[in-house]
Amino acid sequence: MITAKQHTPRAAAKRALTFVVLIGVVSLFADMTYEGSRSIWGPFLGTLGATGAIVGLVAGGGELLGYLLRLFTGVLADKTRRYWTITIVGYAINLLAVPTLALAGNWPVAAGLVILERSGKALRTPARDAMLSYAAKDMGGAGWAFGLHEALDSIGAVLGPLIAALVLFLHGGYRHAFAWLLLPALAALATLAIARAKFPQPQDLDARPAPELGDARALRDLKVFLIATALIAAGFSDFALIAFHFARDHIVASDVVPTLYALASLAGGLTALALGKLFDRQGLSVLLWATLIPALYAPLVFLGGPWAALAGMALWGIGFGAHDSLFRAAVAQRIPRERRATVMGVFNAIYGTAWFAGSVLLGVLYDVNPLYTVIAALVLQLAACPLLWSLRPRKRSAR
Repeated sequence: MITAKQHTPRAAAKRALTFVVLIGVVSLFADMTYEGSRSIWGPFLGTLGATGAIVGLVAGGGELLGYLLRLFTGVLADKTRRYWTITIVGYAINLLAVPTLALAGNWPVAAGLVILERSGKALRTPARDAMLSYAAKDMGGAGWAFGLHEALDSIGAVLGPLIAALVLFLHGGYRHAFAWLLLPALAALATLAIARAKFPQPQDLDARPAPELGDARALRDLKVFLIATALIAAGFSDFALIAFHFARDHIVASDVVPTLYALASLAGGLTALALGKLFDRQGLSVLLWATLIPALYAPLVFLGGPWAALAGMALWGIGFGAHDSLFRAAVAQRIPRERRATVMGVFNAIYGTAWFAGSVLLGVLYDVNPLYTVIAALVLQLAACPLLWSLRPRKRSAR
């Protein structure tokens, strides 16, 4: 006879999977909303009288502010333990700011809404990632949990810009597109409410003891890991610069550029799904290869022709998907449960700051010569590889 106790591991795994899928569906609808918005708000600001410098400042400044705020929102989540409240409020701000853009009458108001959307994402991300990490053990590992979440997230990142493009094609107005994005925003909030009702205490998914972070070796490894991720982020060009290069040098037709972005998002999602379980078995060696190979995106997109651009965008998407999922999984594995949101916030702030600084550097070098951008991108990412190699698991001594 099979006892209830024997069912416990299977039931726990099913509950953990259900939780990750629900949060993944929330992210799918959320990405449809704000990635759809991001694909069109730049030219929309232009129609309201904003200059290119203003658009660049809002884009870069909004991203940087969004990442830096996570330093504080992660601490807030761990201090208050109100993970759901912070997540729900963050998603509401993040998502409802998008359709409100349809009502913006001038560029300062629109710019303020863009920054508000980024701030909402900053508020909810550390708390949400901490909750996801609680489901990791019963699912078999953090790599699989975050990989599955990233895969669902990427589906939304593909669909959102395509939906915005379809609305523009049918109606011919940016305001129509923003208004239609209210539908996935409401779907995300509804799914989030279902997840909250089914899992009021997500901490209970991870009741087992967490790793300690008190010894000097663990702290040193965490610092090395954060330095490595900063180098990788700094060498990973923002898509805006890549799209600018494609348009300036007429590498591909202008209407093909959003399609390449969608292709990259799809490649990233599939990669995260494939590498998640592999990461749980082999550890950071997977992240090492997921840094080495995608680093080749730079010479392909900045120095090649149309087919090289296609291959380069696929590698760019693979790298972005792998990093976004595996970085979070690596942090979750190393941090005690009570401090995960805090450290997730610190990690995101470091990653975002490095990405912003690297984007500025790569952009400045591009104006001098695209070859310099390629060299800088390769050097920065390859410099992270010895650091990741030093963090690989040591062989166990023989008994």
